[in-house]
Amino acid sequence: MRFLFKREKPAVLSREPVHADVPELTGAELAAVYYGQRMAGDFYDFIRVSPHRVIFGLLDVAGMHDDNREIIMAAQQTFRNLAAELFASEEVNEAEAMIELCIHLNRTILRAEGGGVRSCPAFAGCYNENLGTVSYFNAGHTPGLLRHGTGVADLGATGLPLGLFSHATCDAPMVALEPGAALVVVSRGIVEGRCNGNEFGLERVKKSLQGPAADSAKGLCQTILDDVQQFMCKPPLHDDVTALALLRPVTATGR
Repeated sequence: MRFLFKREKPAVLSREPVHADVPELTGAELAAVYYGQRMAGDFYDFIRVSPHRVIFGLLDVAGMHDDNREIIMAAQQTFRNLAAELFASEEVNEAEAMIELCIHLNRTILRAEGGGVRSCPAFAGCYNENLGTVSYFNAGHTPGLLRHGTGVADLGATGLPLGLFSHATCDAPMVALEPGAALVVVSRGIVEGRCNGNEFGLERVKKSLQGPAADSAKGLCQTILDDVQQFMCKPPLHDDVTALALLRPVTATGR
């Protein structure tokens, strides 16, 4: 198991995407974990864009890692540079800014490597520390899962996967994370983990979210990866297997 919390070599030297440290949050936690080595197109990133806003995202570019590296790098550059620009003002409309970010990410992926079409499901959100809210878009990704006091809600697709249509649009709903709530996004590799012809599926992910060890963002991610490995009775090497979690502890308070 590997946790990406250390800065790697710059992309210009390694020809790999740059992995930033996970930002420290006031009254919340962020974490992301993937299993083993990347084989396909899972990629996540975080960037603090204001004193009380952090943008996070999980993308899944179709194809194998060696083939989609340039696309991931181009998407990361747009994600970081444009997010910082869109959210520069304290008065920004978060939903409109997330929609704009989605549109430009789509165009970046379409232009990369000669403008070929390549499906890229994506989930990205803006967490507002002051309000405890997340404005998000889900471009054809597996549903985000919002654990709250009465159960787990699906945050389904708000638009088509990126990289398919030049004029695709999306919506950017907002959800509130009460203290004790968690938002988890998992890659297709987790949902499609198989044993004896059965998929791990979203319902088992939901059960993982409500287990006794799911009391921290890192713990949520690791619990899910442990559960899918136990379900498969072998290391999950069929695809990239990634989990990202945002958690507000029960004691969380605003600034």
